[in-house]
Amino acid sequence: MSNAAPSIIDPTAAPAPSRGRAPTPGRRPSTRVYWLYLLPGGIALTVVIIVPFAMNLWYSLHKWKGGLAPMRWIGFDNYVDLMSDDAFWRSFQNSLWMIVAMVIVPTLIGIVLAAVLFDVVGKNIGTRTASFLRAVYYLPQILPIAVAGIVWNWIFNAETGALNEILRSLGVTDPPNWLGVPGLALPAVMIVLVWIQIGYPTVIFMSALQRVDPELYEAAEIDGAGWYRRFRAITIPQIRPETFVITLTCTIAALKVFAPIYVLTRGGPEGSTLVPSYYTFLNFFDKSKIGYGAAVATVLTFVIIVVAVVIQSLQARAERREEEGR
Repeated sequence: MSNAAPSIIDPTAAPAPSRGRAPTPGRRPSTRVYWLYLLPGGIALTVVIIVPFAMNLWYSLHKWKGGLAPMRWIGFDNYVDLMSDDAFWRSFQNSLWMIVAMVIVPTLIGIVLAAVLFDVVGKNIGTRTASFLRAVYYLPQILPIAVAGIVWNWIFNAETGALNEILRSLGVTDPPNWLGVPGLALPAVMIVLVWIQIGYPTVIFMSALQRVDPELYEAAEIDGAGWYRRFRAITIPQIRPETFVITLTCTIAALKVFAPIYVLTRGGPEGSTLVPSYYTFLNFFDKSKIGYGAAVATVLTFVIIVVAVVIQSLQARAERREEEGR
């Protein structure tokens, strides 16, 4: 009597029928169902972005005071008027200073702070201290703009501000009105924007440094490289993708900055801190020039799109060069 167990799978047997529907030979599975996953995003994109932008573009081609006032078709007259509007050009000129305050300066300081916290404080003092300092730097980002504006208005107040009190204690008899003089208001606003923005690149760069291979730093230390040489040769090249992301997001934020200007100076004095988004607000609500304000908003939108496309093209080209080893 044989003890061999009966074979479970008979290689000569015909394959068992599938429980589901067998695909038809020569016919590719339908991809129609995949489009259903894009439906919620497509609806949100249409409702939140495409329809409002189309309405804004339509309003910009009319002369309208809003409400029940009649709309009159004027074509591109609002855009023609923008070309000779000094306030419009000044607002975009100030946007360049906003980019300096919200992109260039915070990014440069953020790289150095992140490298010091990660490579010096974290290794020599402790990771808890580095995490605490990172949270402190990020605190202005989560602080409401209204609260930050009240604090900085108190600091810059010409009569009772903390800054002028310090200057008086040092012997300055006539300290300046920081937010009331055209030549000083813009630098004062830029200082506030740097203070608000500096935590964002610091946190992003510290997260980027977490993925850098520690053996690179150890090998550099063995070769006798100091902190600056490690920072220049290892840190900066390794965090290049995050640098592009920060540059893109912060540049867009700088071009459409509104709340700090509204809280601190409302575009003044004498338009010295006027920016495109606040100029749009003025035309919409203070001057009841809906069509003209819509034209400013449309131009600002196209400028942001062009800047975003340029930065992303530069990022794609840098990635291709990196893949090619150049």
